[in-house]
Amino acid sequence: MPNDTNGRKKEWPYRHAGSVAVVAAALLCSPVLVDNAFAFKLFGMTIFGDDEDTVEVIDPVRYEATLNAGDADDDLKDRLESAAALITDEKQPVSGDLGVVIKAREDRERLIAVLYEEARYGGTVNISVAGTDIDNLPPNPTFDHSKPVPVTVNIAPGPVFKLGAVHFEGNAAGKDPAAYDLVTGETAGSRLILKAGEKLLVDLKNEGHPLAKLTKRQVTADHRTDTVDVVLGAVSGPVASFGQVATKGSRSVDPAFITRYSRLDKGGRYSPEQLKKANDRLRELGVFSSVTIHEADKLAPDGTLPLTIEVSDGKQRYFGFGAEFSSIDGAGLQGYWGHRNLFGEAESLRIEGKISGIGATDVSTFDYSAGIIFTKPGAIVPEATFESRLEAKSENPEDIYEAQSLTYSAGFSYELNDTDKLTAGGEIAYIRSDDVFGKKTYLTFSTPFGYERDTRDNKLDPTEGYHATLSAKPSYEFIRQNIFSSFEGSISGYLGVGSEDQVVFAGKLAAGTLVGGGSLENIPPLRRFYAGGGGSVRGYSYREISPYNDNDEAFGGRSYVLASFETRVKVSDKIGIVPFIDVGTVSTEIVPDFSDIRAGAGIGVRYATPFGPLRLDVALPLRRYDGGSQYGIYAGIGQAF
Repeated sequence: MPNDTNGRKKEWPYRHAGSVAVVAAALLCSPVLVDNAFAFKLFGMTIFGDDEDTVEVIDPVRYEATLNAGDADDDLKDRLESAAALITDEKQPVSGDLGVVIKAREDRERLIAVLYEEARYGGTVNISVAGTDIDNLPPNPTFDHSKPVPVTVNIAPGPVFKLGAVHFEGNAAGKDPAAYDLVTGETAGSRLILKAGEKLLVDLKNEGHPLAKLTKRQVTADHRTDTVDVVLGAVSGPVASFGQVATKGSRSVDPAFITRYSRLDKGGRYSPEQLKKANDRLRELGVFSSVTIHEADKLAPDGTLPLTIEVSDGKQRYFGFGAEFSSIDGAGLQGYWGHRNLFGEAESLRIEGKISGIGATDVSTFDYSAGIIFTKPGAIVPEATFESRLEAKSENPEDIYEAQSLTYSAGFSYELNDTDKLTAGGEIAYIRSDDVFGKKTYLTFSTPFGYERDTRDNKLDPTEGYHATLSAKPSYEFIRQNIFSSFEGSISGYLGVGSEDQVVFAGKLAAGTLVGGGSLENIPPLRRFYAGGGGSVRGYSYREISPYNDNDEAFGGRSYVLASFETRVKVSDKIGIVPFIDVGTVSTEIVPDFSDIRAGAGIGVRYATPFGPLRLDVALPLRRYDGGSQYGIYAGIGQAF
């Protein structure tokens, strides 16, 4: 490795408003028994108890470490201290005197690696234990245990090296080094050089060469000029297509379905991206605990690349429950049970129920819902998914309407490509309601269809791309024999700026309109438009934004426009702050007249978890209704949009 100090060259080859809400998800809470004591975790964070198992150290030896980083700047010093286990683990004893030496030697390798990552190829790391350099200690050293063993780490960072000449050889010849961030005169950190080699290999594979490999990675540091010369060589191998696909490991899911649903059996040209998408696609089924796609180390006689999909079955039955509380709306309980593999092809069945409003009013005004959802992925063709849903609801938004509904729907979604999807189906709904128009009954048949484009890099926490939807829902109401249709569209976009997307600007615009049906009273209240709450204009109560009659009673509208803007700022790796503003209007006309625009503004906190950010938003209405909500608090998983 390039670490010659003598001048020579060296190489190395829910919703809520106006009150405080508490949300608990019981399946995400797990008590863990540790050393005969309980540790309680919520969302992966230890609430109380020990977080780790207690490890018994044989022949414990305590030490005291000191790190001197020379003329290193604060950032480099922090990196070096974080990399030195002698420093970070100083309170933990090691096993025996030899354990101190082993830890010191491991640290030396880590610290040199950090210096190379920072382009400090002339740096040195010297570690001594009890005053003796670790290279001069006997094989089985013995130290004085009357006090902690002194360990001293002395680091001379050395100068920052720049990139000198950069050459690509073999099948990499002709590629532009600048496309791999290898620019003469720029800082020559080892991580940059390693990433360039990795990207070069990925690019060759993306060109359809499954057997591509690096043949040379030569880095030469010249300590007289503080420069680094780089040579990268690669052999691409032949272009190939995906060949025969085998499966193994699953005991309950049909292997033929796994192969078909992966879509790797279509014989397309080899692509690492397609392998990743196939892996993600199979994981998203929820029936496997692990999915690994193995590539053969050589091509088949017909020139194709054989593949093996290895899976492990996961838990196919699951259940869960949750709770919420609001000082205005009362408490809520919800629960669900599901099966992810009913008939051997990842068909899922989910039964769920929810009660809310407990304690706020009497039982007659509780909100109830219950549903049964059946989903069949890979229906007819791998790109299609069939879903059937039966749902019963009793809804009582305060001072707006009371409605009981029974709805059955069935439909297909079809993936046109990696970003575009079509949906179509049928729905029949029976609704009894009591609102400003009196008690009415509706029987409605609808044929909803829609289009979706999703280019986001992460659905729960996007930093780039956009998400657009268009939908239409032509409907016929049997009792009044009238026809009406709703049309809705939305688009949200994301732009990350700064190092590692430290700031993300996010915006969303949505609009909808209801056409036909005569007067509004002929349209079920569940199909009219309202706004307000966590999904639209924060700071207002759920469905608070609406046209009102002379008696100050909300009755919903024919059209709406909503807009939201957020600035998502990372304060640390785990914590984010999000100032935001939401704007919305609902009108009785098919085109909004913008005569009553309502806006809410606030700030939120995000806590990063493996399953998406935990969200807590607080918002104030900028144009409050008389007697309306004074503020809103909203909690959930994932970003607001």
